[in-house]
Formats: sequence, C-alpha cells, structure tokens
Amino acid sequence: MERLLKLLEENARLSVEELAAMLSTTPEDVAARMDDYAKKGVIRGYRAMVDWEKVSTDKVQAVIELRVRPKKSHGFDEIAMAISQFDEVQSVLLMSGGYDLQLVIAGHSFQEIALFVAKRLSPMDDVLSTATHFVLRTYKKDGVMYAEEEPDEREWATL
Repeated sequence: MERLLKLLEENARLSVEELAAMLSTTPEDVAARMDDYAKKGVIRGYRAMVDWEKVSTDKVQAVIELRVRPKKSHGFDEIAMAISQFDEVQSVLLMSGGYDLQLVIAGHSFQEIALFVAKRLSPMDDVLSTATHFVLRTYKKDGVMYAEEEPDEREWATL
C-alpha cells in the first residue's frame, strides 16, 4: 500500500502498467487500489509542480501566522474551514507553538496580499492577530528542488 502511494507521490505521471511492473503486480490491481484510495480520500488529486518564477513575475506568496479564538463546540475547525474558502488561500495548517493557524496565500502583488489581510482576514471575528511573511524565493517545496545552482558572480568578473 505505502509503496504505491510513495511512487505516485514521486511521479504521478507513471502509467498503471509501469506502476504494476515496479510493484510486481497486475495493472488491474494497481488501478483498483488507486480507485479505492481516491474513494477513501487518501489520494486527493494529481498535480504538476510548477516553478512560477520561471513563468511569471506577477505571482507573490506569503506565509501568514494567525492567532485565533477557537469555538467551544468546534475548536479551530470552524474558523479554519471559513478561511479555507477564500480563493487566495492555498494552505491552512493547525500549528503548535506561538500561533494557531499557518496560511499560505497567493496573489499578484505584495499590495494585493496586504489588502487581503487587512480587509478580509483581520476583520474576521475570531482572528486575534496576524503576522505576514512574504516568500522571496523558493528553494525546495514538497520534496522538489526549485533553485538551480547559480554561477558565482565573482567568477564572471575574472573571465
């Protein structure tokens, strides 16, 4: 079970036949297991890892730390689900430590993210405080290296 999931996590483009060969089983068995995982919510989707810095310059990300007031009957779930509904929000994580929720937000500019925090997120009744950290560069994400080694500028000066 875990080996199939690990293979899919590393390369979701592998065909059912390739996966079956790697797992020493039949393509029908692999397809049935994948369908079962999808029905149970174990597999949440398939996606490409895109390095947006190479495609577009108008893509900004921020990590936002939130302190919130949990509800007595639902804990953090109610506020986390409400925040999850915003299109700008890519991730919502319940955290231990100095803050309660960590959000990853995407926008087209620093100002757009700042306005989202000021006008939509901060005014929510159960949000006590926010701390916004803008992502300046991605080196590694979800186990995939993004930053290519760049030549040392001092080397160019000696050529």
